[in-house]
Amino acid sequence: MFEPTNHFNIVADDERADAAEKVTGRAKFTADHHIDNIAYGLFVCSTIAKGTITNLDSSNALQAPGVLDVIYYKNCPNIPGYNALTPDNKKNNFEWKGLKVLNDNIVRFYGQPIALVVADSFENALAAVKLVKAEYATEAFDTNFNEARLVESKTKLAGKYKRGNPKAYLNAPFFIEAEYNTPIEVHNPMEMHSSIAIWDGDDKLTLHDKSQGPKGTQSTIARTFGIPEKNVRVITEFVGGAFGNALRSWLHVPAACIAAKKLKRPVKVLLTRPQMFSLVGYRPQSWQKIGIGADKTGKLLGISHEAISNTSRYEDYREGITDASRFLYKCENVDTEYKLLPLDLSTPTWMRGPGETTGCFALESALDELSYQLKMDPIDLRIVNYTETHQENKLPWSANNVKDCYAAGKEKIGWKNRPKKPGSLKEKGWLVGYGMGGGIFGANKGSATVKAILKADGSLVLQSAVSDMGPGTTTAMGIIAAESLQMPTSRIKFMLGDSDLPPGPTQGGSGTTSTLGSAVKLICDTLKQVIKELGIQHFPAFKNLQITDLEVKNELLIDAKNQDSQISIVALLKLAGKPSIEITKESNGNNFQEIKYAFCSFSVHFVKILVHPKTGEMKLQKVITTGDAGKIISENTARSQMLGGVVGGIGMAFKEGLEINHATGEIANANFGEYLVPRHTDIPETDVWFVNKPDPFINSIGAKGIGEIAMIGFAAAVANAVYNATGKRVRDLPITPEKLGFSKT
Repeated sequence: MFEPTNHFNIVADDERADAAEKVTGRAKFTADHHIDNIAYGLFVCSTIAKGTITNLDSSNALQAPGVLDVIYYKNCPNIPGYNALTPDNKKNNFEWKGLKVLNDNIVRFYGQPIALVVADSFENALAAVKLVKAEYATEAFDTNFNEARLVESKTKLAGKYKRGNPKAYLNAPFFIEAEYNTPIEVHNPMEMHSSIAIWDGDDKLTLHDKSQGPKGTQSTIARTFGIPEKNVRVITEFVGGAFGNALRSWLHVPAACIAAKKLKRPVKVLLTRPQMFSLVGYRPQSWQKIGIGADKTGKLLGISHEAISNTSRYEDYREGITDASRFLYKCENVDTEYKLLPLDLSTPTWMRGPGETTGCFALESALDELSYQLKMDPIDLRIVNYTETHQENKLPWSANNVKDCYAAGKEKIGWKNRPKKPGSLKEKGWLVGYGMGGGIFGANKGSATVKAILKADGSLVLQSAVSDMGPGTTTAMGIIAAESLQMPTSRIKFMLGDSDLPPGPTQGGSGTTSTLGSAVKLICDTLKQVIKELGIQHFPAFKNLQITDLEVKNELLIDAKNQDSQISIVALLKLAGKPSIEITKESNGNNFQEIKYAFCSFSVHFVKILVHPKTGEMKLQKVITTGDAGKIISENTARSQMLGGVVGGIGMAFKEGLEINHATGEIANANFGEYLVPRHTDIPETDVWFVNKPDPFINSIGAKGIGEIAMIGFAAAVANAVYNATGKRVRDLPITPEKLGFSKT
């Protein structure tokens, strides 16, 4: 039976637990696993954007070397979860969300999988894909967001909010009104998606999958194939980046299961790099219009925020683009409206800082624009409108130290040097500008279960069915356990990435440390109690002591008042006749009906930029990124999270944008040669600073999320710095010299 290798020793107080495996190449990602008798599956994808398949000829492919099958809508087995829910179909009570791959002859977007070629090798499958020929009846399609959004009947309302008077900004003595645009952005992690399906009979399945939530994948696949959840085992040893695109099971996951069951042998389905651009979600394109008004002191009198983002025609995807505008700053009159625009494209999905990253680009840029009208420092404008309460739900913040972020960032970036008049400061012939932008994202604590095994040698094993897509979950959990038990991190192992382990949270929404960390703290506190009870029962020197008289530290049980009276944990277990202690505990999520505080993490990003006055070339010279995320469990991995957000933010600000050929519906730049991402040389000197004050109310460890706020607001900071340097405002991302008025050279 397969046994995961990701049992990580936490080798030093703040050293990444999985570092050695990753840098030496010992880490096995999903596609790295070799299973005996495995077959390889690759998708054949549509070459039209909309229509129906009238004929699919797989005869040549089936005769090609090594080809085992070509699965498509005519020979695809019946999948219980594909069947529509009806009064007669109550057995499964589940219907697959989104497109049902290999199930029908309808084409919904260019590049949609229409067949799966399965062969005895990857090379044979790749060669055979080119031999499958499809004929289509085409239909008119629409992929042009910029044109379609202008037609009111093509959009549909996804959310509306109002407090006070709508459009109140128009009556303010100072106001701005502007439109902002962001393109489609693609996740593109290093590891491409893949799944390996291994059936044991008709109702037992082992699935290796790139997943941010093994338990969620287990549930989805079990219900899709109509088998008991306990009969599905999902293994996710390592995740090579995800940023949100592994939060759900995409088309390749059921395809692997379908093929493996049909062929009665293990099947590995892999996506190619071009397919990563269309088959695992993306940040949707958006148009936003913001109006903000203030009095002469900077007090906000009205905020209006409209937004439209695209979704697919077959599935709605919505996100909180307008949310931050409703509650981040003090304002009595706020109205927002959010609409979806269905297009003939694949479905978008969550991407780092979903909604808020897009929305705060507009909100934080608009505030900067307003500050110039007011002749007011943009930080002072934000401080004037700082609020002690969440403006939408009226609850006080559990903790909000964003003013500390303003102060630290100002000092570190050299904000005193920022020119009040845009375009007036130069260094060595380059225009110089300073900008800042804030971010916010909801903090939460969900439910998680952890099992602790204290072994006879005194080492500790912790288990939970989570995955780690890179933020350092194993490292942080080891630190929490070590602090609670006062034992070396090198004596702690953390097992994860397997749905057979106790239920853990899906890694997304910046909630893993809060949720899982609380469970680790609970299990360690419980373990200490058990150790103390054993000491009182079995160690004569402690016979007349109370639980409160004892403490656990340095792998010893000690009389707190008489430190010389002690016994090692190893000796105590031997004395008690216990080869190990095993405990499982569940930490419950926050009860939202009883919550008395608003939980959020905050960030403020500062940048210094240089712009060449003749060419428009832009260079980020320095970045200060600050975060208020409660207690920082691991300085090392938390810093890496913020650095990752900066890199992503640089891509959003300067580089990224999916291009679609609207004549065909095909993605025109589905490759790293034309879809631009930041290079090492694009990343400037970057300093990360945390408030590092525990949140006293969110959970037992005082920690909140970091992953999302690391990016939210950064693109606005860059755009604001560019304006400060040049006097030219760019509201359409990415920012290029051409958008500043410079011609291409």
